[in-house]
Amino acid sequence: MKSLLLFSLALPIMLMAQEHDIDLENFAERLYQLQDDDLPYDQIYESLFQYYMHPINLNKTNSEELLALNILSPEQVNKLMNHLHENGPIISIYELQSIPLFTTELIRDLLPFVKVNERLDSRNLWQRILAEDNNYLLLRHFRTLQSKKGYQTDENDPYTGDPNYLYARYRISRSNDFSLGFTLEKDAGEQLLRNGSDQLSLTDFQSYHLFLKNKGLIKSLALGDYQIQLGQGLVFGSGFSFGKGAETIHTIRRNEIGLRPYTSALESGFFRGAGVSLGNKNWTYTMVYSSSNQDASILNDTTYSDFEEYVSSIQETGYHRNQSELSRKDQLHETSYGGGISYQSRFVRLGVTSIFNRFDHPIQKKPNNYNQFEFRGSENWTGSIYGSLLWQNINAFGELAQSSSGGVAYYAGLIASLTPLVDFSFSLRNYDKDFHSFYANGFGEQSRTINEKGAYWGLKFTPHRKLILAVYFDHFEFPWLRYRVDAPSRGSEYSGKLTYKISRKVQLYAQYREESKEVSATESVSNLSALVPGIKRNLLINADYEVTPAITMKTRVQTSNYALGKSKTAGFALMQDFQYKIWRLKFDARFAIFDTDNYDNRIYAYERDLLYTFSIPAYSGNGVRSYIMMRYSISKRLNLWIKYSRFKYQDSQTNGSGLEEIAGPVRSDIRTMLKINF
Repeated sequence: MKSLLLFSLALPIMLMAQEHDIDLENFAERLYQLQDDDLPYDQIYESLFQYYMHPINLNKTNSEELLALNILSPEQVNKLMNHLHENGPIISIYELQSIPLFTTELIRDLLPFVKVNERLDSRNLWQRILAEDNNYLLLRHFRTLQSKKGYQTDENDPYTGDPNYLYARYRISRSNDFSLGFTLEKDAGEQLLRNGSDQLSLTDFQSYHLFLKNKGLIKSLALGDYQIQLGQGLVFGSGFSFGKGAETIHTIRRNEIGLRPYTSALESGFFRGAGVSLGNKNWTYTMVYSSSNQDASILNDTTYSDFEEYVSSIQETGYHRNQSELSRKDQLHETSYGGGISYQSRFVRLGVTSIFNRFDHPIQKKPNNYNQFEFRGSENWTGSIYGSLLWQNINAFGELAQSSSGGVAYYAGLIASLTPLVDFSFSLRNYDKDFHSFYANGFGEQSRTINEKGAYWGLKFTPHRKLILAVYFDHFEFPWLRYRVDAPSRGSEYSGKLTYKISRKVQLYAQYREESKEVSATESVSNLSALVPGIKRNLLINADYEVTPAITMKTRVQTSNYALGKSKTAGFALMQDFQYKIWRLKFDARFAIFDTDNYDNRIYAYERDLLYTFSIPAYSGNGVRSYIMMRYSISKRLNLWIKYSRFKYQDSQTNGSGLEEIAGPVRSDIRTMLKINF
């Protein structure tokens, strides 16, 4: 009888799954449609892909892990946990349809990322590694077809390498078991084979990792390069997190992912060494050690410093193209160690964290008004306490941290399902001007967790399954001066997005966003600097529609205007996307026209790119943007991507700046990638 009931529940979902195979790119874009430059789309895709390749076992999970999916509301998580508590393990994934608030559409979104059965494997680790199917190599090549100033030998300090970007990434991994891999990267302008002071370097950046999970008392073990995210990211935030505006409810909460292998090509923001998490079902003790080099210039100008030798700033671009950039490579050595202890029950998590950083040269920024409270010295300590509570339809969370300077930071928030139709989020933050945390990634307006306080409200209203209204408002203040802002300042931001799903084949949405932020401007009469609100407004109207099962299209209009005092400028962009699938071929294309008065009105627009890469180019000036991309599945184990993209400007005979400047109004790029599945 129970089998018959499960089959009746499963039938509509099975039919739905057969009709709609998961497309992670579409899924990521649908969930996080805000077009901006500060949203890490590559990390969004990577996070979704990790859950896709390593689904969560619903019978062995907890509330923290479920909330980390950013798909379920606190009330839905609570319903699922209660179902497990009252009925025992879920027999079939289709049993989800019997849980209150788990609609067919929600289950369709959830299915690719969860499982209920786990097959025991009696083979040893080495045998499992050799037999694993999730085993691939990525090879990428990028090149700008036009010549840049940096490659001209008569330029001052030209690039030492060729204009080819090269990338290789190998990874073999199994869900909740192991991950092993490496990443190699050479940026355009860098040398492929370079003799350093003491070694021959094949590529400019090299990363390796070995990661083990669930080995008795060892919950996770990371060797090589890794990330760690605990609490709300005020101490350990070097992991994945969404930015403000990506989604109005779930994105205010930092998910506790713990240790995770590092596979990105970004050359900063990760740990290099070893990390281990020990414990049982309720307790986790994490220890980390890292020893790595950072890019920096060693100075000895005692006019601005009490130190004989010091560093004014750490360079995080990762570029080593000319002698100036090469002279800064690996000049600062950092040693870090610390960890955390946490307790997890059915609905509560509590924890403490601590990290100590030591540099072989002291750091001191060149003294001026706005940076006089920045970190100064060669040692820093940061610690915190944090907690999370899931109670009925409410998830409350927070973290309180302090650095050795005495600066304090706190972040607290809650997410609530007020009714089945209304979700609400609220958070408060206060980061002192002298709070120093080198691996923090707290929620806020700025990219750094320092000199900011604010309050955020978010609301999502679903009056009908086809209609969704999502809004947020964020008020923020900067208690101390900032770069090019000569006094304490404040601002606010709000956004509203209305989505209407006419059918599975047609979806419309419109989004309005306005940000007001005070900046310093010189008055023409008195020639004195004063704070003036700079107001930027963006409007986006988008239509997605399926013409045939093989052809889908997207039409989008974006407008922008910026007001600073009496000065007002504007811009717009019109885009048409096209996607066509036939046999083993998949084509994506875009044609866009844009016209903006200046860079303040630049328009960011996400576009399709190679697997694990995302493009969000800035449309600035007057011109045309177009691209075409082809994916060809040569075989089950071999996939090829080729993308050609082009900017043509109507109002300029050059594009780019500095050594990246191109003579002429055109910039065109070609990108290729080969994925080999072993």
